Amino acid sequence: MVAFAIATAGGSAAAFAEEPGFVPWQLGFQAAATEVMDDITWFNNMTLWIITITTLFVLALLLVVIFKFNSKANPVPSRTSHNTMIEIVWTIAPILILVVIAIPSFRLLYKQLEIPEYDMTVKATGFQWYWGYEYTDEGMDGLYFESYMLADEDRAEAAEERGVPLAEVPRLLATDYDLIIPVDKTVRVQVTAEDVLHAFAMPAFGVKIDAVPGRLNETWFRARETGVYYGQCSELCGINHAFMPIALRVVTQEQFDAWAAAANDDIDEANKQLQASIAADKKLAATRSLDEIAVASK
Repeated sequence: MVAFAIATAGGSAAAFAEEPGFVPWQLGFQAAATEVMDDITWFNNMTLWIITITTLFVLALLLVVIFKFNSKANPVPSRTSHNTMIEIVWTIAPILILVVIAIPSFRLLYKQLEIPEYDMTVKATGFQWYWGYEYTDEGMDGLYFESYMLADEDRAEAAEERGVPLAEVPRLLATDYDLIIPVDKTVRVQVTAEDVLHAFAMPAFGVKIDAVPGRLNETWFRARETGVYYGQCSELCGINHAFMPIALRVVTQEQFDAWAAAANDDIDEANKQLQASIAADKKLAATRSLDEIAVASK
């Protein structure tokens, strides 16, 4: 029993650490990884309650009308043409509901659009059908690379190179080069496109913005957990629209600094070093979990 608990805890911890915002077959939003996504989730739940209550209330009124005012129950129809109080209520009530929805809605919209003081800038360019990323800050030497979806036949090789199970290289989502970002840093993302309309969308971050040729749109995020997050192009852009995912890897500041220094010379070697560092951290975390379980089982 203890061995089963240890194995289960170790496996689930590894999966969670690698894909904190992605759960297969989930019905709701991805787990929030930013404050903006927290607010989006809250706003969604709040409006869902309002919609549910309104729908049930209208359904109740319809049932009352059906059963109380049908021809069998009322052989002589009423000649009432209007009711002033009812008309006042059904005019004021929707206005109040819209105000309740509008106030947090405007607040959330402002929070999404108003970019706070940021720590770094990344430019994302959409192509048919892949993404190009450029680090524009001083010291990064304009580091640029392109990110393509891994084909099915390449996933096993990529998993072996990264030292992870095949399940952590998800089909139609994993890419050959991930966008690397440090944790707990405010990142400004400048988004554009080279050919047609695209859209940069990262659900766990509450980010979705159009990529328009000849135009530079801006958004931002601040990821609070390390791991790999997945998004996709969300604007119909051609035959391979469904095959241009976004893979964003959030790492510690120390790992990012080491990766950035090495990536300016050789990005493939930098990625190998980063994977080795992540694997070492995961191994250490798993060891600590085993120690904690062993202590708890005594």
